[in-house]
Parts: sequence; structure tokens; C-alpha cells
Amino acid sequence: MVGAGPMAIDYAKVLQALNHPTTAVGRGVDGVNAFIQKTGMSAVSGGIEEYFSQNDAKFSHAIIATGVEALADNCLFLIKAGIKKILIEKPAGLNLEQITEVYNSAVDNKAKVYVAYNRRFYSSISKAKELIDEDGGLTSFHFEFTEWAHKIEPLQKAAAIKAHWFLANSTHVIDTAFFLGGTPEKMESFHSGSLSWHPSGSIYCGAGITKSNALFTYHSNWESAGRWGLELLTNKRKIIVRPLEELYIQMRGSIDNHKFDLDNTLDIQYKPGLYNQVIAFLNGDDNKLCSIQEHYAMCPFYYKMSNY
Repeated sequence: MVGAGPMAIDYAKVLQALNHPTTAVGRGVDGVNAFIQKTGMSAVSGGIEEYFSQNDAKFSHAIIATGVEALADNCLFLIKAGIKKILIEKPAGLNLEQITEVYNSAVDNKAKVYVAYNRRFYSSISKAKELIDEDGGLTSFHFEFTEWAHKIEPLQKAAAIKAHWFLANSTHVIDTAFFLGGTPEKMESFHSGSLSWHPSGSIYCGAGITKSNALFTYHSNWESAGRWGLELLTNKRKIIVRPLEELYIQMRGSIDNHKFDLDNTLDIQYKPGLYNQVIAFLNGDDNKLCSIQEHYAMCPFYYKMSNY
């Protein structure tokens, strides 16, 4: 596992629970020491370049849980090092150029690279997918990905990361929406406004149709109120996932929303979605994981939506 920050700590908790042998490699000494203190797992500092230069260890799987700015370089290094199965934190690169490099390297080296959109594995999303399949699929859906600008602006993150916040963060919910509704076939997008740290836009809306013939709309206003959410419509019911950890049902012919009683024990015990995502990765279950090929194919839609 590459990384020793908060996300790496969350992965460590899952890997420990699974009793899976893991070598953790961070970069800075202070960060690695904090990781060891919080997890009890051994870890080494100096970065993966130094680690591989001093060790002849062979690995079948790797998880990259670093900051956004280091994701692509670490993945490219590990692919060249011969690791064939890699789970990389979203969005696999700071921009389309970096994501394209990761995609090309994975294809050229026949490596299986997956982008860690863990919300696909929320108990709410798993149940929503089950209900959608039970009803014969979605006929339409709507999603909102409003970001709280007043919370993001003071964050101590690189300006380049904030400038690509749509890609780095908003795609969490957008990926989930299209995971449930299908890949877009056609889409029209509109945007306006700007923020000092996100100049490409701050208000977004659009509509389209997926390859499975479901109509969709979306809206997001980073200069107003709102939150992430999904509304998923079948011929029998509306499934409301807002917040994303909860699920509500509105049956056809009714205006009442009933909260669905979820078995979300794992989402409470660990970072939501992470436990089952790691199991899917280790077991080679491709059904719910987002491959780098799928992610790369979605990037033109992300860029159209975001006005990058």
C-alpha cells in the first residue's frame, strides 16, 4: 500500500480486519510515524522509489492511497515495477493528461487498474441497484453534486487540486449515478459562474440519455445551498439516496417517502464502502469496480460537464 495519510489509515483498518499481509510505504517520516501510531501496522518511509531500490520484494496487488497530486506518478511507477493489479484512489490523476498516461500504461503493460470510487459499494447503493434490477431497470434519474464552497476554500490543498475539484471530488456522486443508470449516450451541459479557486465554473446543469435508454438530468450550484443526492426512477418507484448513506422509497401512486432499513454495519465500522471495495479488488470481482478503461471513457463527459 502506497501512502500513510488518512485514506491509507482507512485502508489499513480494512486490511487488518481481513488479516491480509500488507507492506505500507509512505514518504515523510512524520506521516509514517503517525500512521504506525494510529494503526499499529508497520510502515516504512522514503517513498516507493527508495523502497523498490532497496528491496527485491514482489507484489501481486497494490493500493495507492496518496494525495491527488501523487496518484498518477505512483501508479505509473508500480505498473513499470510489474504489479498487475492496482487500486488507485480517485480520480487517478490531477487532470485528463495524467489519467491518459495511467490508462495507456495499464493497457500497454496488461495491468488491471481500478479507480477507487468506494460509493459504488455503499450499502444504500447496493440495495438501490438490487431494487432497480428487480424493477427491470431505470427509466430516468436525477443527481445533484453541489459542493460547499465555504468549506472547501479554506482547505490546505494545492491550488491545482482545488482548480480541478469537480474531477477530484464531484465525480464521486457522478460516477455513482452513471454506475446505476448506465453510460451516457448523449448529453447537453450548461455552466456559469466561477470561484476564485475553481475558475472554470460554479453552477452546472444538464440532461441526456444513457446507452440503456434512461433519461437523466443533473444540477449543482456551488454558490447556493444543496448537497449530494440521487433520485432513481423505475416503473414501480422512486428511489431517493440523499444523503448517499441512506435510502428512501416512494412507491408509484404515493407521495410518502419511507426510509429503507439497511444493513450498513460495515459502513459504520469502516469508511463507508471501503470494506467491500477492498474485498472486490482482492478477489478480482470486476462487476462493481471502476476500471481505468471505464474511467478514461467517462472523462470526456466529466470535462464537458465541468467546462475544463
